[in-house]
Amino acid sequence: MKNSCFLILLFLGFSLYAQKIERVEPPNWWVGMNEPQLELLIYGENISSYTPSVNHANIQLIEVKRTENKNYLFLNFDISKASLGKFKISFSKKGRRNNFTYEYELKERTKNSKNREGFDSSDAIYLITPDRFANADTSNDKVKGLREITINRKDDYARHGGDLKGITNHLDYIQKMGFTAIWSTPVLINDMKQSSYHGYAITDLYEVDPRFGTLEDYIALSKKATEKGIKLIMDQVENHIGSEHWWMKDLPTSNWVNFQKEFLQGTTVITNHRRTTNQDRYASEFDKRLMNEGWFVSAMPDLNQNNPLLAKYLIQNSIWWIETLNLGGIRQDTYPYPDKEFMSQWAGAIMLEYPNFSIVGEEWSTNPLLVGYWQKDAENKDGYRSNLTSTMDFPMQKVIVDGLNEEETWGTGLVKIYEGLANDFSYSKPNTMMVFPDNHDMSRIYTQLGEDFAKTKMAVGYLLMLPRISQIYYGTEVLLSDAAKPGDHGLIRTDFPGGWKGDKVNAFTGKNLTKNQTEMQSFLKKVLNYRKNSEAIHSGKTVHFGPENGVYVLFRVKKDETVVVILNKNETPVELNLERFKEIGLQGKTIQNIVSEKINTWQKTLKLNSKGITILTTKM
Repeated sequence: MKNSCFLILLFLGFSLYAQKIERVEPPNWWVGMNEPQLELLIYGENISSYTPSVNHANIQLIEVKRTENKNYLFLNFDISKASLGKFKISFSKKGRRNNFTYEYELKERTKNSKNREGFDSSDAIYLITPDRFANADTSNDKVKGLREITINRKDDYARHGGDLKGITNHLDYIQKMGFTAIWSTPVLINDMKQSSYHGYAITDLYEVDPRFGTLEDYIALSKKATEKGIKLIMDQVENHIGSEHWWMKDLPTSNWVNFQKEFLQGTTVITNHRRTTNQDRYASEFDKRLMNEGWFVSAMPDLNQNNPLLAKYLIQNSIWWIETLNLGGIRQDTYPYPDKEFMSQWAGAIMLEYPNFSIVGEEWSTNPLLVGYWQKDAENKDGYRSNLTSTMDFPMQKVIVDGLNEEETWGTGLVKIYEGLANDFSYSKPNTMMVFPDNHDMSRIYTQLGEDFAKTKMAVGYLLMLPRISQIYYGTEVLLSDAAKPGDHGLIRTDFPGGWKGDKVNAFTGKNLTKNQTEMQSFLKKVLNYRKNSEAIHSGKTVHFGPENGVYVLFRVKKDETVVVILNKNETPVELNLERFKEIGLQGKTIQNIVSEKINTWQKTLKLNSKGITILTTKM
């Protein structure tokens, strides 16, 4: 009996001391990484009063860092000689018996992990806001203990219940539409009081939001998508966190977030959003600091990437998700806002581990010079190298919309689109850029084009033919609109028809779609599936001719495949003279319309129907 009591007391004592560690991040790591050092964040009450040590032949604890906050320890290990398995970290105090150990695991990397391929110009990416796509698991609609538990589909800013399984269950639809990659807005936990459905106010960088599902659900989505030849792109945020992040209750250092002193005094310093300060040789230090260190909004604390402990933490967090989810890419939010030298370091660290990986950064500027600055191979006059493989092509998006909306006069309309593409000379690699008709932060393309069906097909069809990576926002294929409140974010992220049980309209099956919705879905499906196997579109030469009489013609050419894209803004049919396109070498060749599948011969003229897009190919 005495022995039993002793064992119980011993167990309780061990449990008590073990509980001094509340968090270890990253929660695990892998052997065989190119970076030999691993930094662990250890969090627990008064944990810095303990002395950590490791007794392992192939693992060396090379540095212990303590901060102003006694509840944190940062341990730096050399694991270059480590093998997979678990090892023990001992925590001790002199003259005390309340010592304890923590077991940490080093896993084996996924097969071919180092050679994983990212997305490129052969890909067409489907952008999804998970909360608004499909609700497959109603059991996680409301999760006790979280700050926001209301589900209300009538409120555009409330949660609607979409989840990870909702995406997984509709992978067949996504694949059949012709998409080769999925980018979902963040699904990490946003335990905020309201309007946290979008995912950009993360409150724990290692936890999936339980309203979207579990880590296992996320892994299952990636695995099943990969089996179908679909890459998974993760939306990450290095610039900021949500104000309810667990750090904010007990900050690790005195400079963990920017303007931390002001925050502790009850003041929030907001960024000036002057993104040009990153390139402007005349920018004041005041403007530079406010741009990069000011908070995006009051509910999103701005992270201080100049703190080396945090910098390492963020880099490891990105790599942890790449390895855990077998990612095919990262989309980085608000790319110009963090410290730009850190962002170069961050991207470089990822590319060191995954040389064929892809990262696309959001620079919401319509100035090609500003966007091009962030490209990996840009020869910037200030010598800056970003290591970023891809940038979002906001300039091209804008000229497509403007050009289609404007009347055809000298220098406007289709000429604006033509000249927009001509700006590719300012980019180091135009084909690595991501072009899109719309996204989760701007009005739907159907709305931007005045709900003009023909123009919407022209915009989407044209951009899918460009020397670019393509991205389409969910619902574009069925003409979702925010015309009732243009620009309203809640409405922009409206529910996908058929994603909820009882929906009267179902875009997955085609039930109760309008004629135009059905036609648009069919149009996109045909264009995307042709694009999927077109070398001319993926990597062919691009040739375009200046618009004349409301008609603009572009060619993509590789070997014996030529793709012809014709935009016609005339309200009546047009007889297009083909003589000036002789240099392309199509005379007498058989061509097929990839949408109607009608076959014809390239002769002296081509009859175009009224306003719309025509896409032809020599490949049949």
